[in-house]
Amino acid sequence: MIRRWRSVLRTPLGIAATALTVAVLVLAVVAPILWTDDANAVDTGNILAGPSGDHWAGTDNLGRDILFRTLVATRLSVELALAATAIAVVAGLVLGTAGFVLGRRPGRLVSAAINIAVAFPGILLALFFAVVFGVGATGAVLAIGFAGAPAFGRLTQTLVAGIESRDFISAARIAGVGRLRILVRHVLPNISEPLVVNATIGAGGALLSFAGLSFLGLGVQQPRYDWGRLLFDGISSIYVNPASALAPGAAVLIAGLAFNLFGESVAKGLGVGVVGGIPALPPVVPTLVTDEPLIEESHQAGTDLVLDVRDLEVTFPGARGPIRPVRGVSFAVRRGEAVGVVGESGSGKSLTALAVSRLVGEPGRVDASRLDLLGTDLRARDSRAQRQLLGTSLAMVFQDPMTSFNPTRRMGGQLAEVARHHQGLERRSALARAVDRLRSVRISEPERRARQYPHEFSGGMRQRAMIGMGLMGNPALIIADEPTTALDVTVQLQVLDLLQAIREADGVALVLISHDVTVVGEVCDRVLVMYAGRIVEDLPAAALSGEALHPYTRALVAAVPDMDTDLDQPLAVIPGRPVDPADVPPGCAYAARCPLASERCRVEDPALVPAGPGHRVACWHAGEPIDIEIADREEVRVP
Repeated sequence: MIRRWRSVLRTPLGIAATALTVAVLVLAVVAPILWTDDANAVDTGNILAGPSGDHWAGTDNLGRDILFRTLVATRLSVELALAATAIAVVAGLVLGTAGFVLGRRPGRLVSAAINIAVAFPGILLALFFAVVFGVGATGAVLAIGFAGAPAFGRLTQTLVAGIESRDFISAARIAGVGRLRILVRHVLPNISEPLVVNATIGAGGALLSFAGLSFLGLGVQQPRYDWGRLLFDGISSIYVNPASALAPGAAVLIAGLAFNLFGESVAKGLGVGVVGGIPALPPVVPTLVTDEPLIEESHQAGTDLVLDVRDLEVTFPGARGPIRPVRGVSFAVRRGEAVGVVGESGSGKSLTALAVSRLVGEPGRVDASRLDLLGTDLRARDSRAQRQLLGTSLAMVFQDPMTSFNPTRRMGGQLAEVARHHQGLERRSALARAVDRLRSVRISEPERRARQYPHEFSGGMRQRAMIGMGLMGNPALIIADEPTTALDVTVQLQVLDLLQAIREADGVALVLISHDVTVVGEVCDRVLVMYAGRIVEDLPAAALSGEALHPYTRALVAAVPDMDTDLDQPLAVIPGRPVDPADVPPGCAYAARCPLASERCRVEDPALVPAGPGHRVACWHAGEPIDIEIADREEVRVP
């Protein structure tokens, strides 16, 4: 961080802007100490005198030296500008983070107010607030501060929106950390640099605005004076002594230029940018027929049931009506069981996991006839008990290990946050547990690693540390959303072996989401195949290769090359493209790509029904022989 700030001083612009800004701030401190008496000295025999050797900028209507008064006015001008900037920053932070802290609906009202305020010129808002707060320095500070708040709020809102979708924010939410704590510990540190840069530039704008209000007679009043007040007093004698107005005007120009150039140089040095209604959803009515007896049986099977999901639907508003990327998903996971979820991109795998983890925020909506974790209904309103359950009993391992951690905090502190928040451990004990968890996931030198930042970890180490964060509590369920996607094959095997060892040692249930059918088949006990937002087949992992019944499942398996694949033949592919969730056709969603599709498939959507012990399938032609299309359009018979 210090190195990045030092880079600001390595350019001519940065050096000049920093020197000029420091000079203005030093002058604001020392000028009143050195020259206040000279600035207030009245010489009635030398009224409205022009520039001379004794008075370089002339005198005013009481014979006071204009140059000394301009220098002394630096402190009040800078103080008032910084105070107005501080008000703008604080008010802007409150406005910009309201949506994150209060939720989407109250946030929309605040966002609408910001949009309306930003539409007006800043000086017009300042004049409006000046009338509201009254004439004087205090009223002008409040006026300029609140006039600058909407622009700063818009910037904050944009930055927060970019951060809140990151995986480490989702991880903190799963851990049950409150919104305000997430904001302070995770969001604000990651947006601090652009906020500081824009606040610096905003100080220059506030300085100019304050001088403008004082020049109009709405700011500083006699006997106090700032640069704007000196301009107001000097404009009446500008034809007699132009320097009476030029001296304070030059001071405003130089100081404003100093703040703006310093902000611009910091922005370039740090690589930071500088910036100057959803309809209600109709009720969701489940339309898919699910395997009620099978789900009820699993729910009543005993206390080993960890997760029970029935008729899960996730809905988002769209331009042409509601979009349902997850449609009627039902499954159950037992203690110690590993369930794999496979399917192409856009099939709803990750969104299902996010819905189970309570991470689908507005405008998305989650509906289910049952959504239980360890017997607790997750459909209930957010509460401390629910956050405690999710934070200690559910571990989420995200796809990208680089975005899974807050880059501004040390690894040990991030892991320890779970123990401090949910288990009431003090700082030292929580850090000791974090070190122990890093050791448990096979990270060497855990004490040293706990003091490092995420960028100092390799990809595999970050992924193992993410698993370690989930183990800070006593998880009964681990949801791993494509945890090996960004890793090489050797590290993939290490991560999968680690998950397997944790599952066997502690009886932890595992939901593994992956595109790799082979990995899921080797690691998991049972596989859920998803297409177009619903489960089309639920079968034992051992049955994937030879006993899969749905054409889509068999096509996924056939598309994966193995040691017996004929290298002289093109690889098998699945023709066509996945279904757009915004335009799901009637009937079976896979019909347009399925070689077995009949007229019934295009009209009637098959239900997920039993097809054998531990096997369910949703297909009108389950088990019939199919032809898998290959790259050169030749056909290969698949048994």
